[in-house]
Amino acid sequence: MQLQEIAQKLGCPYEGDPNLEIHGVASLAEARPGELSFLSEARYLPLLEQTQASAVIVEESLVLPRPIACLRGKDPRLLFAQAIELFYQPYRLPVGIHPTAVIDPSVELGEGVAIGPHVVVMEGVKIGDYTQIHPNVTIYPHVRVGSRCQLFANCVIHERTEIGDDCLIHSGAVIGDDGFGHIPLPDGSWRRMLQAGRVVLEDGVEVGSNTTIDRAAVGETRIGRGTKIDNLVQIGHGVRTGSHCLIVAQVGIAGSTQLGHHVILAGQCGLAGHLHIGDGVRVAAQTGVTSDIPAGQTVAGYPHQPISEWRKSMAVQRHLPELQRTLRKLEARVAKLEQNSTDRAPNAKMLEVGVDRKLPGSDR
Repeated sequence: MQLQEIAQKLGCPYEGDPNLEIHGVASLAEARPGELSFLSEARYLPLLEQTQASAVIVEESLVLPRPIACLRGKDPRLLFAQAIELFYQPYRLPVGIHPTAVIDPSVELGEGVAIGPHVVVMEGVKIGDYTQIHPNVTIYPHVRVGSRCQLFANCVIHERTEIGDDCLIHSGAVIGDDGFGHIPLPDGSWRRMLQAGRVVLEDGVEVGSNTTIDRAAVGETRIGRGTKIDNLVQIGHGVRTGSHCLIVAQVGIAGSTQLGHHVILAGQCGLAGHLHIGDGVRVAAQTGVTSDIPAGQTVAGYPHQPISEWRKSMAVQRHLPELQRTLRKLEARVAKLEQNSTDRAPNAKMLEVGVDRKLPGSDR
């Protein structure tokens, strides 16, 4: 694909030979001649001196240290993401039903649906137009899957789950399985509470590999429109998220917690149950959230605190060994001073008595 053609498809200006042939994309460090790369920030300019890429995508006003063909835009990273799509498209199943798939006669399939090998689709399921069901997927009864969805290999969709349009469910994800509900009994054992609710994924939701989203005991677990969930995330029963949230790997959200819109949960953070997290909240990696967070805050640490306070705490924590040594020295000095004060006290008393005592028959 020629440089000018790429610029036209991306809707951005270019500099350099319009007929320059580009056959792929790569990072600055790994690019070879004939490949397109991108530079997101000025601090990476030294990499531009070393790259073998034939062209780069850069910010509109960035001054380049050497002549090189480029595309310019306000958001180079976004343009590069769009450029990747010009050169690479993920695998798609051929339209139709593989002969090894087991499809209940009551299932309703839209136009252009593709169902791969060893898929099981149970009674009462509806699947929208152009959706792809990859190998070994299991869909339990009365599930609704929207149009243009991708359900990748080995994911499991449990009963009554509703999946909107344009959703991606990656390999090994489990949507709508039982929530973790058990009631303690007097003898110390536990009684399992059946989870009769369902999970709803609104349009444009993405669920990462081996992530689990549990259905509620009653009511819904609902993931808001456009929310993106990474791999290995656990979302408990009755959780609700607003639209366009971002939930990164190994996050755990306990039951009945509610997230506002545009919330970001960084990797390995954990949220207790029955919390309210406001719109636009950002939670740093490995944070433990134990209480509600008002809208717009950025928090970190355990228990969570405003990130500015957490940074101060971390700065102090790095100096703890030094502070401990200083404290021990001060303790030793104080102990020595106290000992010296104790040693001088009897002599001082004797001097005081001697000064006040008068000799017999004398005024002195």
